[in-house]
Amino acid sequence: MSGSQDAQALAEWVAAVGRELGLGDGVEDGSIVDMVLDLTADVAHGVSRPGAPVTAFLVGLAAGRAADPVAAAREHAATVSRLAAGWPDTRG
Repeated sequence: MSGSQDAQALAEWVAAVGRELGLGDGVEDGSIVDMVLDLTADVAHGVSRPGAPVTAFLVGLAAGRAADPVAAAREHAATVSRLAAGWPDTRG
């Protein structure tokens, strides 16, 4: 599968999951996907690969408690990315 096919499949998947979970159109914005991918890359490369999906879940959980979850997710992702950048490398 080519890069554009991957991107299209991801966009369709995100839209379908968003509909299934009743999240509306806010998650279909490509910048949201980019934010999550950047966040998980920061954690996977700076802290721990298994920590990446767990961190994404935690950011989503925290954002879901906010009045504006999308804005909160962006803020939380930036905070966690900064934390991961300064995390000591213990991966031997």
